[in-house]
Amino acid sequence: MTLSVTLITRNERANIAECLRSVAFADEWIVVDSGSTDGTREIAESMGATVVTTDDWPGFGPQKNRALALARGEWVLSIDADERVSPELAERIREVVAGRGKAEVQGYELDRLSRFCGQWMHHGDWYPDRVLRLFRRERGRFTDDQVHERLDVQGPTARLQGHLLHETMASLDDALDKMNRYTRGRAVDRVRAGKRGGLWPALSHGLWAFLRSYLLRRGFLDGRLGFVLALYIAEGTYYRYLKMGLLTGEIGRTPASIEPS
Repeated sequence: MTLSVTLITRNERANIAECLRSVAFADEWIVVDSGSTDGTREIAESMGATVVTTDDWPGFGPQKNRALALARGEWVLSIDADERVSPELAERIREVVAGRGKAEVQGYELDRLSRFCGQWMHHGDWYPDRVLRLFRRERGRFTDDQVHERLDVQGPTARLQGHLLHETMASLDDALDKMNRYTRGRAVDRVRAGKRGGLWPALSHGLWAFLRSYLLRRGFLDGRLGFVLALYIAEGTYYRYLKMGLLTGEIGRTPASIEPS
């Protein structure tokens, strides 16, 4: 056993098959599902994946660690159901797993290219989006964050050529729904880490997020959707800090619960 692919899922019928096909070169596929009702589990099982169902939702970090605990490969590739490994990236991963990488490297960053409302975004905050996803199993673990979890790898890391293709937010409705869910979880994580929010931090950080994405990182080169994406990022930042203020009582009379919804 040399390479395990791990995924966490919930109602990913539209994505799971294409995702697994893109990593068909792996030795095993571990899917930890949190209550899908659309046939996701059955599709994954029919394609040879080991599927485990959980009754609770502890957050993205803990759930990914559950999948990691089931992996048996020397190397692990952690991906999401809406991601696909490009042919070029697949070849680079095979080279690493075959032992043709640097012996001291314990993990690899991948360049993620995301599609927003039908367009690949090559500028702004979303590109280059380098994510640490390929690692030696005994050297990596995910943080316990509710959302935007990080992979901690013990030892040197490097970067692989080739794109991890991210088929995210096919429509603006999808984007707005995801923003609401993710800003809540991220606000909980930040408050638990001792950070504070409020109206003025929400306004200032939101404005900076727009300027950084649209101007400094040249999001304007992606055309009209580059502007929309910069606004989306700014709005998400604004609501995250606003929700942090609500959670800590900085806005309103009483602090809200910091338990995730």
